[in-house]
Amino acid sequence: MTFGSNLVAMVTPMNPDGSISEPAVAGLVEHLLATACDGIVVNGTTGESPTVTDAEAAHLVGLVAARAPVIAGVGTYDTASSIRRARDAEAAGASGLLVVCPYYSKPSQAGVIAHCRAVADATALPVMLYDVPARTGMSMTAATLTELAGHPRIRAVKDAKGDLFEAMTVMATTTLDYYCGIDELNLPYLASGAAGIVSVTGNIVADRNAELIRAVRDNDLATARKINASLLPLTAALMHGEGGAAMAKAALAELGIIPHPTVRLPLTEPSTLDQLRAALATVSA
Repeated sequence: MTFGSNLVAMVTPMNPDGSISEPAVAGLVEHLLATACDGIVVNGTTGESPTVTDAEAAHLVGLVAARAPVIAGVGTYDTASSIRRARDAEAAGASGLLVVCPYYSKPSQAGVIAHCRAVADATALPVMLYDVPARTGMSMTAATLTELAGHPRIRAVKDAKGDLFEAMTVMATTTLDYYCGIDELNLPYLASGAAGIVSVTGNIVADRNAELIRAVRDNDLATARKINASLLPLTAALMHGEGGAAMAKAALAELGIIPHPTVRLPLTEPSTLDQLRAALATVSA
């Protein structure tokens, strides 16, 4: 297993003016490490990657890589740009790359394969593919994933598609490590053989996620179900409605882990925090 198991899709802490807060980044990383996170995804969806500049992205990787293993999100809709981000991330100290299915353009599956191979060929770093059709407008098919598994540096998949049967099939027929990228489905993916999770809720409860992973590995499904049930209110609050990066930042600010919940447009801060506050109360109870 190349990337660890309890990965967190880290938010990008910002000052009220929208600039990146280096002290808040450092504090958040320390919080994640103290709560059993064993790998941090930087510049992913939850890190607001579409509005982070190339220079900021490389700087963020360097800040976090000085303290923890980093899987750097480098995928864009443009292969040349993705290659530049990949090389910048490698130079900044990343341990691996996260490469999203190209979005907006809706290339053919042959184009997806060529794009991912080109990025994987650009550095010596291991690659985790990121399949998230709700955001990209298209999926990586099972045949595409199987073909990409033949590349020596393509090692894993962050699956935010939610097709568990397809995931089990690809796991059974390739050496790819699967990571659940949908917090709502962490338990069934782990029970089906996933190597780990890439979690948004982990910004808040990486320690509880670690317990869930351990319980599944110990074949203690009763405990795993109990842990999973205890996390459902928080998962619902973070991942639905105005969820994702904005709600995760709001939760971290509510807990005092980051000072500000600022997000960059077109994201906006949540209009209400009632559900989130109630969920946070259940987690801390």
